[in-house]
Amino acid sequence: MAQSQTQRVFNVISGLWVGSYIAVGLLVVPILFSTLGDRQVAGMIAANLFKTTAYIGVALSGFLMVMANHLVRVGLNHFRIIRWILLGLLVCTLGSAFIIIPWMNAIREHALFAGIAVQDSIDAELFKRLHGISSILFVCQSVLGLLLVWRTTKNAD
Repeated sequence: MAQSQTQRVFNVISGLWVGSYIAVGLLVVPILFSTLGDRQVAGMIAANLFKTTAYIGVALSGFLMVMANHLVRVGLNHFRIIRWILLGLLVCTLGSAFIIIPWMNAIREHALFAGIAVQDSIDAELFKRLHGISSILFVCQSVLGLLLVWRTTKNAD
């Protein structure tokens, strides 16, 4: 019984996490850019949203990894592959949270300090590349997240 409840809690947490992450990236951020007149402000708000979801992602992927280890120990072998999916999510999230997002924020703050928009700064090309890497990481996280939810709802071996 406890095993079933642990698995259900795992499913709920992973589903809410992946759903909220995708909702922020595919709904909230595009709406920000389409409704706010100032792209700079929209970018700053989006950066804060992505930073917050990245920190939450680090915590939840670690917590879910502990839960998946427990579920493997009690005999749910299909959680072995889920641990690898979680590791992929954790690596992507760590890269976003502690490398890409802070680097982009530093470029944005440097441009603001100089009184210019990021696209007009000397680091505009670097910012575009980092944004591209960030977008690739978002797609990887989304695919891994959907795979995670798909696999967690799969019946046991």
